[in-house]
Formats: sequence, C-alpha cells, structure tokens
Amino acid sequence: MTEAIQSHRFPNGLVLVAEPMPWLDSAAFTLLVPAGCVHEPADCGGLTSFTCEMALRGAGPRDSRRFIEDLDNLGVEWSDSVSTARTGFSGATVAGNLPTALEIFADVVQRPHLPEDQLEAARLVMFQELRAVEDEPAQKVMIEAQRHYYPDPWGRPSQGNEEAIEAIGIEPIRRHFGLHYRPNGAILGVAGRLDWPELKDTVERLLGGWDSRQAPGVVDGVAGKKVEHLEQETKQTHIAVAYDTVPYRDPDYFQAWGAVGVLGSGMSSRLFTEVRERRGLCYHVDASYHSLLDRAGVFCYAGTSAERAQETLDVMLAVLSDLGRGIEAAELDRLKARIKSGLIMQQESSTARSSMIASDWYHLGRVRTLDEVSRIVDGLTPESINAYLARRPPRDYTIVTLGPRPLEVNIGVR
Repeated sequence: MTEAIQSHRFPNGLVLVAEPMPWLDSAAFTLLVPAGCVHEPADCGGLTSFTCEMALRGAGPRDSRRFIEDLDNLGVEWSDSVSTARTGFSGATVAGNLPTALEIFADVVQRPHLPEDQLEAARLVMFQELRAVEDEPAQKVMIEAQRHYYPDPWGRPSQGNEEAIEAIGIEPIRRHFGLHYRPNGAILGVAGRLDWPELKDTVERLLGGWDSRQAPGVVDGVAGKKVEHLEQETKQTHIAVAYDTVPYRDPDYFQAWGAVGVLGSGMSSRLFTEVRERRGLCYHVDASYHSLLDRAGVFCYAGTSAERAQETLDVMLAVLSDLGRGIEAAELDRLKARIKSGLIMQQESSTARSSMIASDWYHLGRVRTLDEVSRIVDGLTPESINAYLARRPPRDYTIVTLGPRPLEVNIGVR
C-alpha cells in the first residue's frame, strides 16, 4: 500500500513532491529544471546539452574529479538528461545518504564552476553523442520524425548539430545557465524511505535560497515536411510514422494510451503480429507515446530490409487504419496484464517512482498514486477506447524514412 504523497511549494517557486516507500532501504530523487532545448537560440543547437555537460564538471566546493568521487563514495547511481522543455538530474542511493546526494546536485544547479579549461573536453563529448546518433539509424530516424512532427522549437533534438557545437563558447553556456537554471518551474521528486519533515527542512536549507528568475516565453514556429526521406547507402531502411494524439494532461489520455498499447506495445501488439510475425517484413516494429505539456504524438517505428521497405510501410499504414475501427476485449485484457506488471515493479523501485511523480507534477500539477492509476486501468473498456478512436482515429501522418531510396505513401493499402 502506497503512503500519502506530500508536496510543498517554496517561496522561490521550487516544488518538492515526495512519496514515502518505507518498505525500501533506498531513496531516489529526480530534479527537473526548466532548461530545455526550446530555449536555445536557433543557431545554437545543442546548447542545452552542452550546458548540462559543463555543469557536471565541478560545482560548489568540488572540482570535476571530486564530484565523481564523492558520488561514488556515497554509492549514488545517477544520471542526467536533456529534453524538449527540461534538464533532469536523477540519483538513487541508500536512504541515509540522500541528504548528501541532494547537497551535491543542489550545487550543480546553483553553483557550477562551468570551467573554461574543460570546454574542449566537453565539446568532444558532444561530438561523440552526435556520432552515436549517426551510428544508430533507428535513433536518427525517430529524432527526425519528432523534428518534422512538432512545430519548431518543440521538435529540436537535444544533440544539436555539429556546426553549432563547434561554434559554442563559454559565454553562451554561462548565459544559458543563468537564464534557465531557476527554481520557479523546477520540480524535485523524491521517493523511497524518507521522513517528510526532515526532507522538507533539508531541501529548504539546500535550495530555499535559490534565486528565482523571469520565465522566458517560447514562440511556436512551423513543423517540418509531412513526408521526408533521408538518403543513406545501406541495405536497411528505417521507417518512422507519427500522428496526433492527446497530451498526458488530457482527460482522454488513458483511452489514447490504451489504443497505442494495443497498436504497438509488446509481442502481442497489432504491429508486431501483422508486420513481423505474420508477414516477416521487419526485424523490429513498435509504437510509443510521446507527450509534451500541451501536445503529443504517437511514434511508430520499423526497421527492415531495403527490398521489403515499401511493403512494410504499406502494411504499417493499413494496421493504423484498422486501429481506427476499434479494438477487441482480448487485446485490452493482455494490455492490462502488462500495465499491472509495470505498476507492481514501480512499487519496488524508488528510482522509477521519483521520476514518475516529478513528471506527474509537471504535467498535472499533482501526482497520481499507483492505486489511482490501477483503478483507471481497471476502468478501461473496449467501448471507451473505441469511442475515443471514433473521435480521433490515426490520420494525417508524418512519415520519415532513412535508407537508399524514398518510399511511396499509399494510405490504407494492404
């Protein structure tokens, strides 16, 4: 049984939200700051990731080496991430070490060194990330699908581009940090073995003096072309198909999520069954749900041989068309079983739960308990999902392909 979720907004705008999980010996945190790719100047693609990389090269009393050593000595498993709207820092450790781990990352978001003598080393890391994308065409085609589907700047890739990374100096990094690493709009999610009053006092001591700043606005541009081909001499073709759906905060979210689960989640999904299992057209196929604050998309992917790419795309589009006509009870039952397994695993992971409660607060301004999510999932029916699909069937696709030759878009062709 999950404990009551606690939340507190500090005077500077920082929100602390926590879920005690007393049956665990660990505690985890997820700190989201409102520094995302949408705030990069148009000619500085990758600036947000570059700033994050530099912020981790020493902060407060710790230089770069001591920063790593102190986290290792505490046994903290940590990570960082950059997305469209946020930069995130996460960590998990034994519960008794949580305050010290939070202290280290409080320095990262308030007092980073941003050392100019490590700028070139950080730049090499950025180039390696760009090359990693080039070496993973499946990742590249999905990045391009988001860039074409969402209006600029909401589809910008966090990796940026080589020309911009080469030109970025220390001053743009320091300016970006100063503008966007701020407490108003920041969220700290904590889950695991914790004492709420002690945690609140600790966070107030560490982050209560963080100065708020004016929140900059974002001006929407235009989306990319609806159909795009990226030429690459290879024996494989990678296909991405995106279409509109409701964001996480929408009342219809769980209906839409259920439809996407039937479409492309797991080995019993429609895409897997039809495209791979029955026809043997590809080595991988799936569909995933991606939500920003006020817009969202369903992104389908298939990797196949160049010779079978056209048939793969045709069958994918046919499966999407069939989904608009509704799902069956057996499909929903299998999906519910997978969802319930995921909820059980969240109860055993402070890391997963800290991330989820921070994300919930960002999207909803509150947190759904696992019990609440379980009740919502239990309440899903084929009729409710089919009613949603009747209102919002898959359509108006954005299609990006990567391979030796472009494909024809034949909607509904079997």
